[in-house]
Amino acid sequence: MEEYFIKIWMYLQLVFANPYQKSKIYSKFIGIKFGNNVRILNFPRFGSEPYLIEIGDDVTITRGVCFVNHDGGVAVFRKDLPGLNVYGRIIIGNNVFIGINSIIMPGVKIGNNVVIGAGSIVNKDIPDNVVVAGIPAKVIKSLLEYKSTILPKSIQIEDSVDRKAQILDFLK
Repeated sequence: MEEYFIKIWMYLQLVFANPYQKSKIYSKFIGIKFGNNVRILNFPRFGSEPYLIEIGDDVTITRGVCFVNHDGGVAVFRKDLPGLNVYGRIIIGNNVFIGINSIIMPGVKIGNNVVIGAGSIVNKDIPDNVVVAGIPAKVIKSLLEYKSTILPKSIQIEDSVDRKAQILDFLK
């Protein structure tokens, strides 16, 4: 029963935390290792063994991201091998953006300076300085190519000015 109240306490803290405070809460309650300046939007799923996840500095985890740190498919062998399990660590490098509803599979290492496109399934290691997308996720361009394609259609928002007005004016 005590574990139930601890879980409720964790969720209450998460509801009122800003995106940069959430990593400290998850670390304290479920054992994930986080670097500095990690931004967590909404409630990702960290799997049944969250202590197998390590996340570097300056990482953004968007809505619906799922970290899978075990292979549940081995359940089909449990009649013959009752204790069979397969686990894998997930290691995320520094300066990584993980797009909405992406799935990170067991045993994956994601390098530094990586963008993972929305809805991707990452089932293999990802090198540094790339953009990946798809099912399964594949390298689609370098980070420098991505930068050169987004700059012409981007806007630099000034904090001291009305954000909405700036965006609407830019899109005219």
